[in-house]
Amino acid sequence: MASAAYQVEGAWNVDGKGESIWDRFSHTVGKIKGAATADVSCDQYHRYKEDIAILKRLNQNSYRFSTSWARIQPTGTGPVNQKGIDYYSRLTDTLFEAGIRPFCTIYHWDLPQALEERGGWPNRDLAGYFADFAGILAKNLGDRITTWAPFNMPWTFTYYGYGIGVFPPGKANFEQFLKAAHTVNLAQGEACRALKAASSKATVGSAYGMAPAYPKTESEADRAATARYHAMNNIYFLNPAMTGDYPKAFVGETPYDAMGYKPRRRQDHESPFGLAGISLLHAPRRLQCGGGFSVRQCGPLRHGNRRRRRLIEPRPIDPNPRRDANRGPTDRSGPGDMATRDL
Repeated sequence: MASAAYQVEGAWNVDGKGESIWDRFSHTVGKIKGAATADVSCDQYHRYKEDIAILKRLNQNSYRFSTSWARIQPTGTGPVNQKGIDYYSRLTDTLFEAGIRPFCTIYHWDLPQALEERGGWPNRDLAGYFADFAGILAKNLGDRITTWAPFNMPWTFTYYGYGIGVFPPGKANFEQFLKAAHTVNLAQGEACRALKAASSKATVGSAYGMAPAYPKTESEADRAATARYHAMNNIYFLNPAMTGDYPKAFVGETPYDAMGYKPRRRQDHESPFGLAGISLLHAPRRLQCGGGFSVRQCGPLRHGNRRRRRLIEPRPIDPNPRRDANRGPTDRSGPGDMATRDL
C-alpha cells in the first residue's frame, strides 16, 4: 500500500506546518475542478492509528508513505519543526507495532511554497536543500526506517508542473522543465549520499513512472522515435542515477546549456541505489516518427496546444494493444520489458 502526504494527511496548516505548492495551487480559484482541496482529506495526521488498523485488517505487510517537506521545514530550509518529526516518528512506531514495515518516500510533489518563491526546482540550489532535508529524516528516523525513495515519479512533477503547467506550480515553459529535471537529478544523487551518510542501514532508490513503447513499423525513423520516447519518458531520471549520464532523449544534441548543466564529476549525478521502483502507468504504445524533444521547444508551452505537443512527443498509436492491429506479438510483457530493457 502506498500514499502521498498531500493526498492523505490533511492538517495543512496545523502544528507549525508551512504552505506547500499543492496548498497554494488548490486554494487558487480555477485550478482544481469543483474547488476541491486536501485541507482535511483522510486526516491521517490525526487518524493514523485508525488507518494503520485498516492496513492490518487488509493483511498489508508494508506501507509506503511520503513526508511533507513543509511539515518538517516550513520554509524548506532552516530549523526543524519538531512536531512534524514527532508525527512521522509516531506513524513509524505504530506501523511496527502492527507488524507493517515502513517505506518512506521523501518527496511526493509537495514542495514548500517558500522554495517555489525562490525559483522552485529550476533553481539548482534546491539540490542541496533537498539533501539537507533527507539527512534530517535519516538522522531522526533512520534507526527504524531502512528503505527510502528520494522521489516518486520525478518526470511527472517536473514536466506537468514546469513544462505544461497542469500541476503546481502551474508553469508552462519547456526550458523551466529542463532546468527542474536537471536539479532533481542532482538532488537525487545528493540525497542518496546524505541518507547513507546519516544511516548505515539505508537502502535507497526512487520510484519511476514508466510505460513501454514499440515502433509502429521497423523503419529506422520509427525505431528512433521509440528510443527517444523511452529515453525521455522512462529513464531520463534513472539513467543519470545508474550511469551518471543523460540518455539520448532529444532530436539532435542534448541541450546542456538550456538545462543549466555545468561540467562536473559523473558521480555527482550517480546514486548508489539499492533498488528502483517502477509504476507501470498505461498499456504499451506503438510509436511512429512524429518528432521528439528538441532545443527548439525551449520556450512557452501551453497545455492543450496539440500542434506544439506533437513536436515534442512521439505520437502514440492506439494505446490499447487489443485494438491495434499493427501491434505485432501479443505476448510482450510491459513490466518485464521495463525491468529488463537496457538503460
